[in-house]
Amino acid sequence: MLLSLAVRDIILIDRLDLTFRPGLNVLTGETGAGKSILLDALGFALGHRGRADLVRSGAEQGEVVAEFDVRGNATVADVLAQAGLPGDEDSLLIRRTNTRDGRKTAWVNDSRCSGEVLRTLSAALVEIHGQHDDRGLLDPKGHRDLLDDYAGSAPLVEATRASWLALAKAQRALREARAQLEEARKDEEFLRHAITELDSLDPQKGEDAELDIVRRQMQAAGRLREDVQRADTAIGPQGAEGPLNDALRWIEGAAAALDGLADPSVAALERVLSELSDAQSGVSALLDTLDFDPLELERIEERLFAIRGLARKHGILADDLAAFAEDMRSKLVEIDSGADQIAGLEADLTRAQHDFDTAAQALHAHRVAAAARLDAAMAAELAPLKMERAVFATEITQAPPSAEGTDTVVFTVATNPGAPSGPINKIASGGELSRFLLALKVCLTTRADSLTMIFDEIDRGVGGATADAVGRRLSSIAQKAQVLVVTHSPQVAARGGHHWRIAKSVTDGMTTTDVTPLGPEERVDEIARMLSGDRVTDEARAAARTLLSD
Repeated sequence: MLLSLAVRDIILIDRLDLTFRPGLNVLTGETGAGKSILLDALGFALGHRGRADLVRSGAEQGEVVAEFDVRGNATVADVLAQAGLPGDEDSLLIRRTNTRDGRKTAWVNDSRCSGEVLRTLSAALVEIHGQHDDRGLLDPKGHRDLLDDYAGSAPLVEATRASWLALAKAQRALREARAQLEEARKDEEFLRHAITELDSLDPQKGEDAELDIVRRQMQAAGRLREDVQRADTAIGPQGAEGPLNDALRWIEGAAAALDGLADPSVAALERVLSELSDAQSGVSALLDTLDFDPLELERIEERLFAIRGLARKHGILADDLAAFAEDMRSKLVEIDSGADQIAGLEADLTRAQHDFDTAAQALHAHRVAAAARLDAAMAAELAPLKMERAVFATEITQAPPSAEGTDTVVFTVATNPGAPSGPINKIASGGELSRFLLALKVCLTTRADSLTMIFDEIDRGVGGATADAVGRRLSSIAQKAQVLVVTHSPQVAARGGHHWRIAKSVTDGMTTTDVTPLGPEERVDEIARMLSGDRVTDEARAAARTLLSD
């Protein structure tokens, strides 16, 4: 319950301190006096953005302080706990300021908090039915959400939304897999031919370089072997070795007659022949090294050229052929296993479709049951508003599947039995429309006992007995909840348990709005003004007393 509202330098309000009470609180005043400014101020305190010209002219900062009785309001306690804000079992104090340059600051129980926290608290404290919020009730696009709020369908809506997302994911996965398989099958013939060709050659990483080295060595050996062969002949028996052996034999034959003079020559020749033998062995070994099979060279060249040709064909490096072959095999495996994958994804899609259908059907059943309760509640609300013959119906029809289920929800009315039903704003007259909207707002407020309900000119367009019926219904609602009503109707104002008059005045060229609590006689004069206009007559006062005493 709203206990008090203190406003400083907001729009036309200089300084204002109001204390509200349980029951029906009515605020009246002439058109343009600033009745809605109070609602703007309260909305600002509760986290709403507020008007651009919120700060009063000449002031540097505007401030609104609202105090609420929150005893028994578990939702408020939960919001405070989650936000890490201090709580009080009995009351909640909200203060919010706005500077001329637009900077906004808020406190809850003297601790700083965000506008988001204020708006969350607002939903647990106040429900404001303003002059401009009827569009949501009249627009069929919002009727499904309104019914879900009334029914408490949030868990079922969330489950349906989750299953819809899972269904969309399964559909997308199957669609993409089918497209990939179709695309892959276009290349299937090429893949199989390429894999056969690659498997037949079986190129290994690094093989190109190894074969090239061996080929170069063989080609070089062919040119070098001729020279090594000549060297072998030159130092062999047909070359240097034969004459040196003859020379040694000849010197040794003469050595006996030379008394040792030939010994150095003999030793030298023996050394030369020994070195020559070593050289001859080395050259022979070199010849063996340079010896190769021309057919082997031809085989190596054929494989090397085949590897390089295949690399050019596929536009890759020779060293990448092995990895390329593995990639081709993987693609072929995907094609071969594609049917199994598609079957698995189709099974996933079937399960996802079943889950969505189940969730949507549960949500549909919940909505149908809630629609019946809402229709019955509306019938009960319309009777005291002198519309007992009117029929309100919540029509639920099938809609294309979506994240919100498979239902379209539309609120329809028929003003008389047997009359065709249709959208509220097309069937109901001005006075009927106000009463339908009042009844609907009351029914959709599922937590009226823990909320302060605020109605801004809900009685517009009605008068006489109909206005009296609206006032009686508001008074009845106020027996279990605090209700604040901004009204132009004397019949509604007369039903108030507490009455404030809002008036605008000009002092020293400055316009301000004042709010004054009214006593019994002052209420008579105010209701008389509402009945007769600026000139209050004795007859108007008498009529006002009659309304107040009824």
